[in-house]
Amino acid sequence: MKRILLTVEYDGTGYAGWQRQITGLAVQQVLEETLEKACGHPVTVTGASRTDAGVHALGQMVHFDTNCTIPPDKFPFVLNNLLPPDIRVHAGREVPAGFHARFLSAGKTYTYRIINSRHGSAIYRNTFVHVPVPLSSAPMLEAVAALPGTHDFAAFQASGGTARTTVRTLYEANLSFCEASRQIILTVHGNAFLYNMVRIIAGTLIEVGLGKRGPDAFDRAFRSLSRLDLGMTAPAHGLELTRVHYDPEAFINPAALRWHNEEAQPCSD
Repeated sequence: MKRILLTVEYDGTGYAGWQRQITGLAVQQVLEETLEKACGHPVTVTGASRTDAGVHALGQMVHFDTNCTIPPDKFPFVLNNLLPPDIRVHAGREVPAGFHARFLSAGKTYTYRIINSRHGSAIYRNTFVHVPVPLSSAPMLEAVAALPGTHDFAAFQASGGTARTTVRTLYEANLSFCEASRQIILTVHGNAFLYNMVRIIAGTLIEVGLGKRGPDAFDRAFRSLSRLDLGMTAPAHGLELTRVHYDPEAFINPAALRWHNEEAQPCSD
């Protein structure tokens, strides 16, 4: 048996999330069924992030074990001929048997997209959240500057989160504004994320831009640890898992690496 790592992109619009479930069609199920056809045996894939229903991914990382003869770098060509057009595999490589796509992740980058125009977009309706009322950029930029660093993000977790600790480190949190297209892009890179954490950040920034909350909203939430001090959970379809980060040692000697935060398993956002 050899362990294969795939880089997978998907439009989450038509799926009940990443993780296989009985209540709807999941990306994991489609990928596993396609791999079974290609490999000739049942396949279980493990993803780095369990994205929610409607959330997209540009760089989801998944591993699986197989004894089939398909060369690792040929899996994209084989699978993309069998997969629906809203799921694409961009890379395949063999990794050591001890590699784990989720537990060896050193962090993730998420992107949240907003279109701030009077009328919504036909082309971007599935990947941008439409906010028809003008948003003020200055307080939003002031607010987002408080996010980088190591904090207790207890207030940034939706009900249903199961993390044993809510301390997380955000390495970057950036907002960009494009006047011509009326697009606002939030990018966050952190070591791990709580359940709905990025969507709560995005929803709070929208409320800051509307003047419903002050630019000190995140600072207040860090002090109070209360979900009530933050804004709405923004819609799922604006969110994208952009990249999963790994220490280079994970591809050489994964057994020598300990999971970066054993007391808090990364949750899907």
